[in-house]
Amino acid sequence: FSNLSLFFFLFLFAFEIKPPGRAGPQLSPSDFLDKLMGKTSGYDARIRPNFKGPPVNVTCNIFINSFGSITETTMDYRLNVFLRQKWNDPRLAYSEYPDDSLDLDPSMLDSIWKPDLFFANEKGANFHEVTTDNKLLRIFQDGSVLYSIRLTLTLSCPMDLKNFPMDIQTCTMQLESFGYTMNDLIFEWLSENPVQVADDLTLPQFVLKEEKDLGYCTKYYNTGKFTCIEVKFHLERQMGYYLIQMYIPSLLIVILSWVSFWINMDAAPARVGLGITTVLTMTTQSSGSRASLPKVSYVKAIDIWMAVCLLFVFAALLEYAAVNFVSRQHKEFIRLRKKQRQQRIEEELVRESRGFYFRGYGLGHCLQTKDGTAVEAATVFAPPPPPPVTMYDGEVLHKRFVDRAKRIDTISRAVFPLSFLIFNIFYWITYKVLRHEDIHANL
Repeated sequence: FSNLSLFFFLFLFAFEIKPPGRAGPQLSPSDFLDKLMGKTSGYDARIRPNFKGPPVNVTCNIFINSFGSITETTMDYRLNVFLRQKWNDPRLAYSEYPDDSLDLDPSMLDSIWKPDLFFANEKGANFHEVTTDNKLLRIFQDGSVLYSIRLTLTLSCPMDLKNFPMDIQTCTMQLESFGYTMNDLIFEWLSENPVQVADDLTLPQFVLKEEKDLGYCTKYYNTGKFTCIEVKFHLERQMGYYLIQMYIPSLLIVILSWVSFWINMDAAPARVGLGITTVLTMTTQSSGSRASLPKVSYVKAIDIWMAVCLLFVFAALLEYAAVNFVSRQHKEFIRLRKKQRQQRIEEELVRESRGFYFRGYGLGHCLQTKDGTAVEAATVFAPPPPPPVTMYDGEVLHKRFVDRAKRIDTISRAVFPLSFLIFNIFYWITYKVLRHEDIHANL
């Protein structure tokens, strides 16, 4: 009997006494989820947490996976981000399951309440569904919910292009609630590293500054006051592309127009062809610089550069017109001298004819000198003959005006480069130093 009693007590010990730390039989995952947020749980995804109570605080942070396609014509930018939101829903707190957190299938997102976040300055956006929905749902024991989603966004970015292409642009991302007022929902940034950037992130024309301004942009509408948070990205444009494609070619075209000052003034086809070619090339270059920019009403830095370069090449063409005009003035001067000589000859003939008329009527000896000597009238009224224009005088005049024209070329060889150098000094100091420092100070 003693052996039978011992066996009986061992049987009861094995099947009746439960191990410490176990409250009962563990639920299966399916039963657990049905009990937590299924139809039998009483959870209603249409009602926010703390309904009729304090607002739900949603903590947000973003991870920037790629940043690019910054377009000046449409004034927007494109980026790929991981948007993460975290809030507390007491209805989802659990203690039946031993894990601290549960990673659920994205299809469960339709079974819980989610904030109605949208991007206020968004122009276009799309989800990613390859190879499956890029969404993450994680629930913690205290009822906290982590919701992460991958998005590609096109956001508007009003740009100030006065200093283009030496500008620094500030692009904003605004996260706002669409339907819940601040009495029901409040967004706030994560306290640590709210905006993260991929280590290998590079932009083709810009450098993304490390300083990112975080703030609030609460919106006031007729329908109420809505929560809004924002982050500002500071983008500094790199000038490498514009130096190679615009500044250096236009600089070389201006220098090429100065070659005309060393070409003989008699080579009119060469100098005129060079001047017209540089003007047309500069016009094409100026039009190309504006092709990728919006039609703004203010003057940009690149516009000033192109306009001054066009002015210099046009002035070089006008300089040859002035040289050619001055070098041909000796012919005009000789023509005037011949015309004056012809007029004097005609006047002499008229006066001789008048003297003959006087002599015909016996008036030829009516004029006398002081000593009583008679002088014919024709002799008194005859003017001295004008000096004839000799070949030597023509050569002297030609040399004099050609020297003046050559002097214009000589002066232009020094004045044009010096003026362009002074312009460059003022231009680069103004836009690259002074205004650049003002922009950095205002950031």
